[in-house]
Amino acid sequence: MLTIAYIGDGKSTNRYHIPFSSQVEGIHIKKIQARSGHNESWDTVPGAEYVKDKSEIWEDSDIDLVVISTPPQSHYPLAKEALENGKNVLVEKPFAETSEEAKELFALAEEKNLFIQCYQNRRFDSDFLTVQKVIESGRLGDILEVEMHFDYFRPEIPESAESFEKLNSFMYTHACHTVDQVLSYFGSPKDVTYDVRQLLGDNRMNDYFDLDFFYANNLKVSVKSSYFRLKARPSFVVYGTKGTFVKETKDRQEEHLKLFYMPENADFGLDQPEHYGTLTYMDEDGEYHEEKVVSEKGSYSYFYEALRMSLVNGRDKLVKDEETIRQIEILEEGINQMKNY
Repeated sequence: MLTIAYIGDGKSTNRYHIPFSSQVEGIHIKKIQARSGHNESWDTVPGAEYVKDKSEIWEDSDIDLVVISTPPQSHYPLAKEALENGKNVLVEKPFAETSEEAKELFALAEEKNLFIQCYQNRRFDSDFLTVQKVIESGRLGDILEVEMHFDYFRPEIPESAESFEKLNSFMYTHACHTVDQVLSYFGSPKDVTYDVRQLLGDNRMNDYFDLDFFYANNLKVSVKSSYFRLKARPSFVVYGTKGTFVKETKDRQEEHLKLFYMPENADFGLDQPEHYGTLTYMDEDGEYHEEKVVSEKGSYSYFYEALRMSLVNGRDKLVKDEETIRQIEILEEGINQMKNY
């Protein structure tokens, strides 16, 4: 049994964590801490104790893992406090503001023989898993270019910001998903180029980024995101020497969660045929094919299954320390190179 306590009782905990951790056999949620007590916007978790003081978590010897699911500014200090109190830790994205803070947390965990990891649940997005399946089928030939888009049309968000805050920038709050996907599947790039902007001008939030990652064998992976896309670009486009795969729509787990349609439903997060991606390729006989690809099932519970296997059975971490450090280095550099034209 893996016994968990959550610090934070807001949207992140109740939408992106508990619906998935509670699906995994062998996980028990014992405590949930929030300074103001239980957030009545969310149902109570059966069997969980709601506490106001973190000390009730630090002093509970039954708790194997503390999950930090609070605003980004608190991730580093709370993770450090948890480690200093002898607790294993899972930290929401972004893991820390700087790569130096991340290195400090990993070093402290090693010193105390404790576990700390970043919650990179979007490794288990349906669209990302489907792209991997198509690449590994070999039908595209050698992969030359991958385009990943994470678009919105929410101009009210950047328009409401009257100052720049690094941890609330688009890079830190959204590239933390897509950059991790790139690093987890393609590895660390040989080079990165950055186009990071404040479309509304200086002293406003960062609301646009376009990152290019360069690898051996002429592979380029691009991550592009904007708050000003009335019609979103395809979630993924993959180009190879023999074909192309286009996945127009994103993973549907977040869509369902926002409707309070939860993972216990058999069709939770599943794509329908109209969401399937299109694979176009030439076979070995020079014959042209175009076909729909049934989407893989995504589930953030897979992350918690891997987490339990690491802590209970000693398996390697799903998210390696060096991947988290490299990701934050990329976020930092992107913000450092931010320009307005």
